[in-house]
Amino acid sequence: MRSLIEVQQKLLPDLVDVLRKRYTLLQSISHLQPIGRRGLAQAMMTTERILRAEVELLKEMGLINVSSVGMICTEEGYRVLEQLEAMVNDLFGLNQLAGQLQQLLGIPEVIVVQGDSDQSEWVKHELGRVGARLLKQHVREADVIALTGGSTVASVADHLTPSAVFRSVQFVPARGGLGEQVELQANTLASEMAAKTGGSYRLLHVPDRLSPDAFQTLLAEPQVAEVMELLHSARIVVHGIGDALTMARRRKYDESELEELERAGAVSEAFGYYFNEAGEIVYRMPTIGLQLEDVKQAEAVISVAGGASKAKAIQSFAKQGCQNVLVTDEGAALTLLGQKS
Repeated sequence: MRSLIEVQQKLLPDLVDVLRKRYTLLQSISHLQPIGRRGLAQAMMTTERILRAEVELLKEMGLINVSSVGMICTEEGYRVLEQLEAMVNDLFGLNQLAGQLQQLLGIPEVIVVQGDSDQSEWVKHELGRVGARLLKQHVREADVIALTGGSTVASVADHLTPSAVFRSVQFVPARGGLGEQVELQANTLASEMAAKTGGSYRLLHVPDRLSPDAFQTLLAEPQVAEVMELLHSARIVVHGIGDALTMARRRKYDESELEELERAGAVSEAFGYYFNEAGEIVYRMPTIGLQLEDVKQAEAVISVAGGASKAKAIQSFAKQGCQNVLVTDEGAALTLLGQKS
């Protein structure tokens, strides 16, 4: 197949560009559906006029349906996307980027999806789809799966489906409330993943930031102690990687705390730990939940993070050496490899 494509490229130099454009268009519709042409044009940062002919072509080929509600992907459209996935990963250079990142970051498995989630919302959906697929591949009966909050992990939850193996699985939040939207908190996502898969879940009803006295008091609570015991036994961890200052602002840090993090050179955050570019811990939140030593004991640690703005954070956290799999996007990959300013 690869040799055939190489021959076609010599005869039709614009083949890859056309294929990439139409594949991206169909992929975007599948993630954002139902969506109108105006909304799709905005999502893809183009004009309705440019999209019109391509949308008509996809419709004529039976890959999408168009109605007053908007465009949706057909079963044939999904089949084409599935069949093309392995080929386009090679053709668009995504497998090559993944291999280069494996070497750079020292992570056993890296998957790079098309696009930049900083620029296109559909790319975050694609990160979630791949993250969900990997979780299904790694899960075993009676597993405990620990997960953090955030929009990227929420996208993983969106793409999970029922499976017999999940019926004996427990989803457990890696930490308590984050102080952001309820729908993005780990508690919410644990219950959502359980509902989507047929598994069960536990909740961790504790604030994200605690005083030393409150920390010790809550640890003594039987329900909290039970959840902590489960977290210690988690075989799989699914988490995002945050930009340090962005996450600190989301947690309502005051100006002096933000300045302290900045002075310390914090660039990444995960599990309540803030790391500098060298991967050193520069600040640790007094929080109840999964600790870094627990993460390092887990058998499968699936990190899902994308966007050029996350490049430094991804590289910083990779120095912990606890990830088995990284799912990221072209935006972050090209920035990490110095191919994008």
